[in-house]
Amino acid sequence: MPLRDTARDLRAGTVRARDLVEEAIACIDRWQPATNAFIEVDVAEARYMADVADNERRRGIDRGLLHGVPVSLKDLLDQQGHVTTAGSRSMTTVAAADAPAVAHLRAHGAVFLGRTNMHEFAMGTTSEDSGFGPVRHHRDPGHSAGGSSGGSAVAVATGMSHVSIGSDTGGSVRIPSAACGLVGLKPAWGEVSLTGVVPLSPTVDCVGPLARGVEDAWYTLQALRSDSALPPCPAARPVRGLRIGVLRDFGWRAVMPEIGSGVADQLDALAAAGATLQDMPLVTAPLVIPAYGTLVIREALDFHAPRLSAHADRYTPAVRGRLQTAARPSDDDYARAHEARVSIEADVAGLLTAVDVLALPGLAITPPPLGQTHVMWPHGEELTRMAMLRLTQPFNLSRHPAIVLPVGTTAEGWSISLQLVGRDTPSLVAVALGIEAALGGATFG
Repeated sequence: MPLRDTARDLRAGTVRARDLVEEAIACIDRWQPATNAFIEVDVAEARYMADVADNERRRGIDRGLLHGVPVSLKDLLDQQGHVTTAGSRSMTTVAAADAPAVAHLRAHGAVFLGRTNMHEFAMGTTSEDSGFGPVRHHRDPGHSAGGSSGGSAVAVATGMSHVSIGSDTGGSVRIPSAACGLVGLKPAWGEVSLTGVVPLSPTVDCVGPLARGVEDAWYTLQALRSDSALPPCPAARPVRGLRIGVLRDFGWRAVMPEIGSGVADQLDALAAAGATLQDMPLVTAPLVIPAYGTLVIREALDFHAPRLSAHADRYTPAVRGRLQTAARPSDDDYARAHEARVSIEADVAGLLTAVDVLALPGLAITPPPLGQTHVMWPHGEELTRMAMLRLTQPFNLSRHPAIVLPVGTTAEGWSISLQLVGRDTPSLVAVALGIEAALGGATFG
């Protein structure tokens, strides 16, 4: 159920937090062996936190919509008393304190079920290069669930947790959400504290929620931001009169035909309901890949260089190889990459002065088979990692909020996702709520 309905039942006493946890544990027992979505499940702690939440409610203490709700955490956020592995066997230190984002969830009464599996150090889009084994898609264990927050996506899609928390450097919340038929919300850069979060590239890193609906994503994001009472969800923006900038040249340049036509059909449906569609160019698109690559590898190498010298044998071969063979960008190249990032930010901001949101597919391909290294297009081949990353990474560089939501399925049953980019998170969520309602509000995958 949506968080509001769950909270209503918890407040009425018709369901207990302990009941929710036991249901989640039953789902974990069913799905974890096939999917490997969790690195750690702490049943004892979850039951204890649920009992505390139930006792608080009996005493009239109400911490809000997340009070007593099962939540899972991507294993790169510090949780007091647990090892933050970041998907790597090289990480063995027990966290002395919660990351601020985790502390805020705790203050809101969330119940922590466990820590979800991920692509090692968030350096991939498939969640298969993990020191704890690959995350497997719940629809077909031979396929990727997306990444790097793949375990978080599978946990929500299968009911192993009501919502989950991931990180997004180039799409790592949105990519697995799109792959698993969920809503994934990347907030504007800086909205959620990165303290206590294992970094990939602090220039573009974000923390955000994966959920089954837009409203749940909004409330979970607000709980990540502060201990204060959750602000109300923005009212849904009516589709009639909505101005949508369609990034057709960029977003449809190389996508699977069913995905491209599926998203285009849904945009046409929004136009029939009164929205205005306007094709818009992303002029700075050629800057995205070089700027992103320079910023991320420079900042990743700065973090990993001392670790690799001591623990290289405990990294997965693929991630270790990427780090050891990459050349550290020079200071001049790094400065130019920052200048390019600012240009991309200005480009996206300029487009958003003329429209309410930008729209494009959330993911160019369906979840690939584990081990697939390349995607073949009519014009040539592309690394699978880049094919999955290409449509999401511009908006980490621009630092604008972006959201994916499911809008259909392919003939084989894989989810098709629409990505929306907005000026600010509240206005983006308002538009996403209106579109979610107009297109049926269903989750897929």
